[in-house]
Amino acid sequence: MAEADASLELLLDSLTAPGELFTPRADGALTCYACGHRCLIKPGRRGICQVRFNAAGELRVPWGYVGALQCDPTEKKPFFHLYPGSDTLTFGMLGCDLHCAYCQNWVTSQALRDPASALAGAYPRAVTPAQLAALAVHNGAALVGSSYNEPLITSEWAVAVFRASLAAGLKCVYISNGNATPEALDYIRPYVSGYKIDLKTMSDKNYRRLGAVLNTVLDTLRGVQARGLWLEVVTLVIPGFNDSAAELTDAARFLAALSPDIPWHVTAFHPDYKMQGPDPTRAAALVRAAEIGRAAGLRYVYAGNLPGQVGDWEHTFCPGCGRRLIARYGYRILDYALTAAGACPACGARPAGLWTDHPASVRRFGPGAPRPVSGPGDRRRPDLAR
Repeated sequence: MAEADASLELLLDSLTAPGELFTPRADGALTCYACGHRCLIKPGRRGICQVRFNAAGELRVPWGYVGALQCDPTEKKPFFHLYPGSDTLTFGMLGCDLHCAYCQNWVTSQALRDPASALAGAYPRAVTPAQLAALAVHNGAALVGSSYNEPLITSEWAVAVFRASLAAGLKCVYISNGNATPEALDYIRPYVSGYKIDLKTMSDKNYRRLGAVLNTVLDTLRGVQARGLWLEVVTLVIPGFNDSAAELTDAARFLAALSPDIPWHVTAFHPDYKMQGPDPTRAAALVRAAEIGRAAGLRYVYAGNLPGQVGDWEHTFCPGCGRRLIARYGYRILDYALTAAGACPACGARPAGLWTDHPASVRRFGPGAPRPVSGPGDRRRPDLAR
């Protein structure tokens, strides 16, 4: 097992390039600012993420591979107000700056911390930015997203992929834990349209258990909003960890003060990785959390991961007249009523978001049907041999 872990580390070290998100020091050390840890990395040492390292005074960063690759609905990221009905080609690398015990992507994010993940098949596949952009076009995706591991720690590679993707007419998004720095946000800002952040808890003590600091994530939320990126926020509601009414109210009030137009997704926990103790989140708990968000002043609150069990909390309603504008079943669009101008056809109000100017192109599925009526399936694994 140790040999497999060491061989994976050596392979990843060969798939690197010079980094850009750092400040050198006269003694050969450097300060990396890809994420909120701002690691001081001495020669021959690694950052907390394990994939950014100092090679004789040069920062080396992940480059030229994917550890995970999927083409699936943009709603799954989740983005509900960013080109609904579209697909996003989503890629990830290996490594993370946090160590969440309940991580659903632990195979990629914890590959260098947990030997079991290496045995589970978290091995890189070589690819170029141009290949990824071409795969997105071939698979009919409208967007390209960085996810699965933490994209902040592989931002140089993401930017290279995004440049190729923008040239191909695609939009780009980050699906992130939000442990960012202002420098990293400025670095990716020219290439990114949307940014999804996990607001995991409003307890600094609990955030430190996961490997981050609450105020850093709150500052990232402020920074993403201030930079004009489309922002959506997810809170995984975990029984006994972050599901008290007081904590959910704190989260909702913070977001509403930032902007009442920020969509807040409260999603269901299920036992995963090293957190097997709490029971799965019940639908009633998600509805309660969603009601807290609405009472705090948020206009767009969604209860996710339990399709058909949370009533109207899957749908998007007009902020003006209350008409249902987008009906959903899980990640699937059942009905889409926005006009080409992104407005309500009844009252003309415009819900916040980034909408297609070709409503007829939005892929729709039959009412509540478990299988699509038309269009591609929910998930497709692109072929890198293309």
